[in-house]
Amino acid sequence: MNLYVDTHIHIYDEEFDRDRGESIKRAIEAGVTKMIMPGIDSTVHSAMMKCASDYPDTLFPCAGLHPTSVKQDWKKEISILEERLSKERYYGVGEAGMDGYWSKEFLSEQKEAFGIQIELASKYDLPVIIHSREATEEIFEVLDKYRNLSFKGIFHAFSGSIETYRRLLTFGDFWFGIGGVITYKNSNLPETVKQMDINRIILETDAPWLTPVPHRGSRNEASYIPHIAAKIAQVKEMEIEEVAEVTSGNAKNLFKL
Repeated sequence: MNLYVDTHIHIYDEEFDRDRGESIKRAIEAGVTKMIMPGIDSTVHSAMMKCASDYPDTLFPCAGLHPTSVKQDWKKEISILEERLSKERYYGVGEAGMDGYWSKEFLSEQKEAFGIQIELASKYDLPVIIHSREATEEIFEVLDKYRNLSFKGIFHAFSGSIETYRRLLTFGDFWFGIGGVITYKNSNLPETVKQMDINRIILETDAPWLTPVPHRGSRNEASYIPHIAAKIAQVKEMEIEEVAEVTSGNAKNLFKL
């Protein structure tokens, strides 16, 4: 059986309250034996850490401040984040980044919070999980500022062009999370992924969102990762076994699993 890592899942979300254990069991049966949980803000911390405690060999927590959680109290949230990183074991910093889709009200604060999280990722030698939505140029500005800082990063839910992919690689050591969007009928992502280096790709669901075909329209879950791997294998003319092996190796090295 192929073994996979889901590098981005919100399994602690209330969408899973009714069947969390069963969903995790289905994932493991599908070969998805390890899952990375990104942090959002302080409100999800206890639920996330309970999941990590209940499934210590399967679920791995990260700590971060999501750009859509950057509000007037963002400095308080950052101080909580800094304290937690200094005291507890995490596997990544994030979900950090910038989002101009939901609101542009706090874009300058988002930029500052993103920069601080890059610094924290560098300090603790953890990968930073980057959320980018309708803020590509702003993301480039922040990355350029920290170009000389040693850190690794993941572009979560990457769906950009091959030009964006190549430009991002000029800023540092990055991997790209490929999820359900690659299976969508009108997506341009397959053409991009075809030209990407498989050694820079990791798999993710972003569950409960971004469900891949053939389950689109229902809640996403980690057991659907093989559908994403199969599409990547098709696009890159590889065996699915190789996609599983390489992407899982990328993820395990990156998150030190």
